[in-house]
Amino acid sequence: MTAPAAQAVRRRVTVRGTVQGVGFRPFVHRLATDLALAGFVSNTANGVLIEVEGPPDGVALFCSRLATDPPPLAAVTGVGVEDLTVTGADDAFTIRSTDRSPGRTLLPPDTATCADCLRELADPADRRHRHPFVTCTHCGPRFTIATGMPYDRTFTTMTDFPMCAACAREYGDPGDRRFHAQPVACPDCGPRLRLVPASGSGVRPARDADALATARALLAAGRIVAVKGLGGYHLACDATDARTVDTLRIRKARGGKPFAVMCADLDAVRRIAVVSEAEAATLTGPRRPIVLLRRHARQDVLARGICPGSPHLGVMLPYTPLHTLLFGLPGDAPGPRVLVMTSGNRSGEPIVTDDDEALTRLAGLADAWLAHDRPIASPCDDSLLRVRPDGTEQVLRRSRGYVPRPLRLPVAVRPTLAVGGDLKNALCVGEGDQAWFGPHIGDMGDLTALEAARRAESQMRRLTGVGPGTVAADRHPGYHSARWATRLAQGEPVLVQHHHAHIASAMAEHGLDGTTPVIGVAFDGTGYGDDGTVWGGEILLADYTGHRRFAHLTHAPLPGGDSGVANPCRLALARLWAAGLPWDADLPSVTACSPEELTLLGRQLTRGLACVATSSMGRLFDAVSSLAGVCHRSGYEAQAALELEAAAASAWGADTSAYAFGITADAWDPAPVLRALVTDLRRGTPAAVLAARFHRGVARAVAEICRRARRDTGLATVALSGGVFANALLEEECARLLAGDGFAVLRHGEVPPNDGGLALGQLMVAAHRRQEE
Repeated sequence: MTAPAAQAVRRRVTVRGTVQGVGFRPFVHRLATDLALAGFVSNTANGVLIEVEGPPDGVALFCSRLATDPPPLAAVTGVGVEDLTVTGADDAFTIRSTDRSPGRTLLPPDTATCADCLRELADPADRRHRHPFVTCTHCGPRFTIATGMPYDRTFTTMTDFPMCAACAREYGDPGDRRFHAQPVACPDCGPRLRLVPASGSGVRPARDADALATARALLAAGRIVAVKGLGGYHLACDATDARTVDTLRIRKARGGKPFAVMCADLDAVRRIAVVSEAEAATLTGPRRPIVLLRRHARQDVLARGICPGSPHLGVMLPYTPLHTLLFGLPGDAPGPRVLVMTSGNRSGEPIVTDDDEALTRLAGLADAWLAHDRPIASPCDDSLLRVRPDGTEQVLRRSRGYVPRPLRLPVAVRPTLAVGGDLKNALCVGEGDQAWFGPHIGDMGDLTALEAARRAESQMRRLTGVGPGTVAADRHPGYHSARWATRLAQGEPVLVQHHHAHIASAMAEHGLDGTTPVIGVAFDGTGYGDDGTVWGGEILLADYTGHRRFAHLTHAPLPGGDSGVANPCRLALARLWAAGLPWDADLPSVTACSPEELTLLGRQLTRGLACVATSSMGRLFDAVSSLAGVCHRSGYEAQAALELEAAAASAWGADTSAYAFGITADAWDPAPVLRALVTDLRRGTPAAVLAARFHRGVARAVAEICRRARRDTGLATVALSGGVFANALLEEECARLLAGDGFAVLRHGEVPPNDGGLALGQLMVAAHRRQEE
């Protein structure tokens, strides 16, 4: 009962933020009931609408607790309150049906299975014992099942699974953990598992519990199983079985690129890698990304083919009940405790989500398919990050667990779509003070990737309500993404220089409004420069409205253009040629090339045939990797640079000297570095020491050029961006030196430093450019 009308107040409360699909309405209902207040709560397309009536103190406490004590997955960004006329209502507080009006609210990302659901999964007395889709308001799928907004069951892929009587009672009980949990289901009414064997495998099809048991047995027997997860299929196999790992690598045409693994628990992780407290917290947190961990130096558990040449392992823990059951519960037949869990696709293609498509596109890769009949509305690959020594995170691939969580923008923007680049593609939409990244797409090199990007754009428009009036893209004239942007814009999109976008993304992530420029250090492999050459070793003075090239790595020929990147030995010889250094027969890069290759390359460089000038820092890392004898041919993107970093890490504490670049007013020349490296090489200096001295030399050159920029401009904030800053050694050393010199240093956190974060910078630059027009 409420207080008499003369002693009561009534208020309309609008709550904005991530407040749907997180148990917010049940939380509001319980809070109002505990405070003996009347009224109702309803989802709307703009958030959650509440009308509440009762004593002034009770209503005030109710309003304050909405923001201070929300459910675990909620993120309240605003609470609006307005007074209403008291009605004298004395009825119970209710949950009303959802308002279908247009608008916008925020949907939470998919979240790992919570502890309560895991307990039910393992409890033989619970009706959801071994149910592969157990979930509640605090965990489970959200983004990947949502087909529209507002977030209700009819706007999810659960709409074809009518609740049984028992689930309906839980769904309608305000005191139950599954009150208004849209994915709620049980073995009687929920999705079903099935195992589909490859033709001629001799394995019998199976369903439900038998499907899981058969899949686990196949994995234990050294077979490869395609497993349907939250956001798409994975290809799974026993990570300790060298023959099977090699077979998967060959079937997927993966080259030497490392595989990610999933471990049954933290104990299994600790047997293969070094895990800090911060890394353990990230591994076990609700997002469950792949975390890059330092593998044990003497590690004999995993197959050698998991991560050849890399000091790191990409490790994750189970994040769905299906994954938990795949490792087995107590009493199950033993199976592998560490599984390769790599994206279900052929190399270079987007992750597969459709069941029929999986049977076709993964044919020849998998020996069986562990599938289920709940459709995936939005493909969503696993996120990837590393944890820095200070405990902060650097996200390298932002997808499951993060998408579609919004980013708060430092300045309001008009409705804008930014399509990113052609590598590590992820689009971004924004309006007002918020921006939303779409899920990771990958490389835009074929039609399947472009179609995946189209679907992602359409889905993000439905879920955010942003109908973009401005479309932004990279300036590179050959990018597939830029051509797509032209079609979307039905005219001319706003074209943004690649490295300007990198710096703008770092500025936006750190909340800079752009009124003061920053010194931007943009290091990557390839970006179309203002002069038509390939940039990538840039020091820019930049804000959202424009940029000026303050200094850059001196140019060198890139023989063969992008196709030459797979041959670091050729890049090394091109750098030696540009520095005026001879190709002596004792140099590792020379011995790595055949005589015919050397003759052809010499002719190319002398005549300028099929060569483009580049200032790329990524290509310099590749060249030094070969010159030091670390890696001469790359089987996957950045392999040479990654192996150079691994070598440097092994000598980092043993040698603190650095190679010196030649620094002029507007450029820095690696020729002195190359000369010193060749001299040390002939002295028998180990490759690891050469690599460490090179890394330190780059960092010291960055610090020196930034000091010069500060003297010239007075600017004291430095933004580090671009894919090269995924290199932990380089990023940490640059940040240490710059902070020691009194600079404010902006490093990426939730927004990837590589091209996966490019779209945010494009969005900010395009929005400001449109405002000026």
